[in-house]
Order: sequence, then structure tokens, then C-alpha cells
Amino acid sequence: MTKMLLLPTLAGLLLLGAAVNALSAERTEIPDKYQWKLTDIYPTEADWDQAKKSLEKRIPEVAAFKGHLGDSAGTLYAALSTMADLDKELSRLLSYASMRYDQDTRVAASLERLQAGEQVAAQFGAAVSYIRPEILSLDPARVEAFVKEEPRLKDYRPYLDNILRMKEHTLTPPEEQVVARALGQMGSTADAVYGIFTNADLPYPDVELTSGEKVRLDAAAYTKYRAAANREDRMRVFKAFWGKYAEFKRTLGTTLYSAVKAHIFTKDVRKYHSCLEAALDRNNIPVAVYDQLIADVHKNLPVLHRYLRLRQRMMGLDQLRYEDLYAPIVSKVDLAYTPEEAMKLTLDACAPLGPDYVSALKKGYESGWVDFMPSTGKRSGAYSNGSVYDVHPFQLLNFMGTYEDVSTLAHESGHSMHSYLSNKNQPYITADYSIFVAEVASTLNENLLLHHMLKNTQDDATRLYLLGSALDNMRQTLFRQTLFAEFEKTIHDMAERGETLSGDNLSALYLKLLREYYGHDQGICVVDDLYGVEWAYIPHFYYNFYVYQYATSLTASSYIADAIRQEAGGKKPSTRARDAYLKMLSSGSSKYPIDLLRDAGVDMTTSAPFDAAMREMNRIMDEMEAILARQKK
Repeated sequence: MTKMLLLPTLAGLLLLGAAVNALSAERTEIPDKYQWKLTDIYPTEADWDQAKKSLEKRIPEVAAFKGHLGDSAGTLYAALSTMADLDKELSRLLSYASMRYDQDTRVAASLERLQAGEQVAAQFGAAVSYIRPEILSLDPARVEAFVKEEPRLKDYRPYLDNILRMKEHTLTPPEEQVVARALGQMGSTADAVYGIFTNADLPYPDVELTSGEKVRLDAAAYTKYRAAANREDRMRVFKAFWGKYAEFKRTLGTTLYSAVKAHIFTKDVRKYHSCLEAALDRNNIPVAVYDQLIADVHKNLPVLHRYLRLRQRMMGLDQLRYEDLYAPIVSKVDLAYTPEEAMKLTLDACAPLGPDYVSALKKGYESGWVDFMPSTGKRSGAYSNGSVYDVHPFQLLNFMGTYEDVSTLAHESGHSMHSYLSNKNQPYITADYSIFVAEVASTLNENLLLHHMLKNTQDDATRLYLLGSALDNMRQTLFRQTLFAEFEKTIHDMAERGETLSGDNLSALYLKLLREYYGHDQGICVVDDLYGVEWAYIPHFYYNFYVYQYATSLTASSYIADAIRQEAGGKKPSTRARDAYLKMLSSGSSKYPIDLLRDAGVDMTTSAPFDAAMREMNRIMDEMEAILARQKK
């Protein structure tokens, strides 16, 4: 989540990818017990309106400290506490407006309220824009003396340290204004052009399936039909979709190169050694963590290749091809759940995290944390919003009763409990946390759910389905996302050396990585030349070294979950690993993310977390192969 202190836009949304289109019922038909209680934030819309007016009147208070932050410790505290208090109210204001809009996007008044809130956010952002450069203009020793002199500044030490540690990468106030204006006007242009072209202007191809059905292959249809059971259909879909992208690789290569050049501009003006270092420094993540991830993946490519051979065997193929990687390898089983059953499964699965965790989550389910059911006009997908500091977290779901929906509830509940514990134990200024640790909380809950389901499932068909789903998720999260991360690092390295990035050389690089990862030369999985253009389809390459965190989060959560299970099941049960993890969830941003994970027992600069994930992946394949052998008899 991102609070207003960091970015004056919607706060606190930790998203899971788009799920179902909410078209089943009107919201008035949904029982109250399945709806979140936004009245806990503001009892009425009139109360929101009054809060907005009050906040607008208060914003000038923070501007009064401009030019005086270095006057005294008391003045610095007054300025920062005023800023934090206004920020907290703004997060509350925006959270209510955004969630009201999300529950029915057809309501014009809700959109207008959201836009009005964003205007207040812009006013606030302008009012506090002086604080960071003014702190940087102070002697760090003077700031340290202020913190020692004024006890109430102790809560603000992490905030101040994070600003001061980047002093050498910060320009003078006039220079910062020029950079902000340049990046504001041009920095997102490449991403915007890419988005408009691929979403609106790209002439997606039509393909005729073996059934005679004709399909327009936009991005959503590609995602659906690449998993078709009929192999000939998959071949047709891949050839048509990637053939169309290949026609525009020159244009899309230019947009990606433009994005990279904007990152190089930032690197240069802020005096970083590389674009990667500049991007990771926002959360003080060592470059070694990124490099370690890529090295670990290459070391463990035999595990991926084992998975690919298992997939080939289960699909009954003489030769596995890239077109076969999204087709189901296990028949879907009939698993259906009510919201009550999903909540009970999640609570039971989270038992290793202790009675206090389970009790707090259960109370949350019973008191309006979750908006469960799809309804006409409701936003699709799922998220957790933990930005209403003085209230409680909120979850938006579109629950249709599948096992995937239960897993989504567990995932978002991990985010919600992270916010709950952090907000409960931290002052507002350090209650936020970075994505680097956020996805650990969500994926650890998914891990606990899987193991709980396996512990209580005996029939082979269901076990194969659960194991197969988990295995494919690990393939896509650990290996595919790291392939993306390596590609992103390599193209930035190339551009920093003065090499140009064209559609042709981007495709050549991506194809090389695909074939290396998937064992093309060893005959494990055949990757056609055409599929080197897949880079043009991945929007994450415009997000400036974001995607690697999907993989690091899963490795960290695998390591922690494994430690918790081992301690609980040992001859002398212990809660040390569990307690360390819960302390991390309670620590917000009081420490940097890499230090928070280290305190939880995970050193992300080593191979230990990735090794834990590989043990899990191999255990899954061991059991699947045992079931297959048993079924063959």
C-alpha cells in the first residue's frame, strides 16, 4: 500500500489480478453479512462531505512551517506531526471515496466524490512539497540532535533517515523542480503510448478454432484460449496472436526504449551507478538481492526442467512445446464453497499463526471487513485496503465459490492482517509497508491454505488438482517472473552502455532467455522463433524494476512458512519462527524491508529463501509422481 506521504493518489490497494466480471445481482440483493461496512469510516455521505471541507481548511496549516524546519526540534516535530495528521485524514477520505466507487462504478456521484478527493490530494501534495528538500538542506547532525532533544520525534526517525540517506542523490530545490517537471511531463509518456496502443489501437487478429468458432484474439481472449484443451487450437492462437505483435515490434520496441531512456535520465541526474540501483534505492533494497534471485534461478533450472518433463508426461505429449505451458495438466475437480466455508477454511489454515491472529481475523470477518459477492457495476478482481488507520482493513472480493476464490480470500486476508497488526502497533508515520514485504504476508497465507487442504484431503484427484495448481503457480511466479527480471536488467545494461534497443534485438534477447530457461536446446520444451516477441506483451517492463518482487516474496514466504511448520511439528514445539514473523507484520516501515525480513529469519541476499521454495516445488512433484505411479497400477 502507498500512503499519501509517499504518493498523492489512491492509497492502500494491494491488488490481486482481475478475476470475474461482477454481473450476477444488484447490490441491494446482496445480504448485509456479505458487504463491507464503509459506515465505519463515515456514517453518511454528508459526513464525508464535511470531512473533506474540514481537511481543505486545514491544509494551509502545514504550509506555515515552510522555511522554519531547522528552527528548533519543537518546530520540526510540529511540522511533521501536522503533515502526518493531515495525511491520515486524507487517506481516510480517499479510501472511502474509492471503495464507494468500486462497489458500484455506475454511480456518477461516487466518481465525482472520488475526483473531488483526488483534488484535495493534489492540494495537500503541493502544500507539503517543501518538506523533503528543506529537511535535506539541514545538516544531518542538526537533525540527529533534534531527534535526541525532542522525544516525540523518535517515531519520525525512520522517515527522516530515509530522506537523509538519499541526500547525495537529491538535487537543489530548483533542480528538483526541473527534474519533477521533466519526468512529470515526459516520464510516463512511453507507458501511456504503450497502453493506448495495445488496449485501443492494436488490430488484434481473428482466429478460427477447430470447432469452427471464430474468436477475436484480444489480450483477454488470448489468456483464455492459450489454455485450450485442444492442442491445435493452442497452436493457432499462439501463431495468430504473436504474429500480430511481431508486425508492430518496431513501434513497441521504440516505446520500451523510450521508457528505458527515462530511467537512464533519472540514474544520471541522481548520480546512481545503474538504473537498477536507482530503482531499488527507493526501498533501500541492495542490488545483491536482485542479482541473487537471477543466480538462484539459473542454478535451479533443472527443477524447472523436471516440472516441464512432468507436464509433458501428464499431457501425454511426445514433445512439449511453448504452446503447451498454460493448458491444464490436471482435470478440474468439483470443489464448491460458500463464503462461510471459505472463511472457516482460511481461519483453520491460519492456525499455525496463533490464536490471536485467528481471533482478530475471525472478528474482522464478522464485523464488516469483507465485501464478498459480485454485483452489477462492482469492480472486478480483489484487493485489500489497509489505509484507514483508525478503523480497520477492508477487502473487496468477487466470490464465486471456487477453490481459487478461497485462495483469494486467504491471500487478501494476509494483506488485511498485515495492515491490522501494523496499524495496531505502529504510529501512523511508520504504519505503511512496502510491496517487497507486503506480498510475503499474502503468499504465506496461500501456502498455509494449500498445506491445510492437503492435510485434510485424501482422494487422489483432488490432491493432484491442488498440487498441480500450486506447481504451476510456482513455475510462473519464480521462473517466469525472474525471466522478466533478467530481461529488464539486461536491456537497461545494454542501453547504459550506449547500445540501442530495437524490436529485433529485444526479440533476439528475449528468445535467447526463453530457450535457456525452458531447455529448448536440450529438447525439453521447443520455443519457436516467433515467440521472442512476447516481451512486447508484458506491461511490467514499463514499471521500472517492479516485477522481481513477485518472486522474492514467494521465496521469502516459502522459507518462513516452512520454518513455522517445522517448529510446530518438532519434538519440542516452538513458536520462535511464528513470533518473529508476526513481529515483522507488526513493524510497518519502522525498518527497511530487507531488515524486516532478516529479523523474521530470512536473509534475502542469500540462496536460503530460494532453496526453501525449491524444496517445496520438489516435494510437490514427488507427491504428484507418487500419485501417478499409484494410479498406473
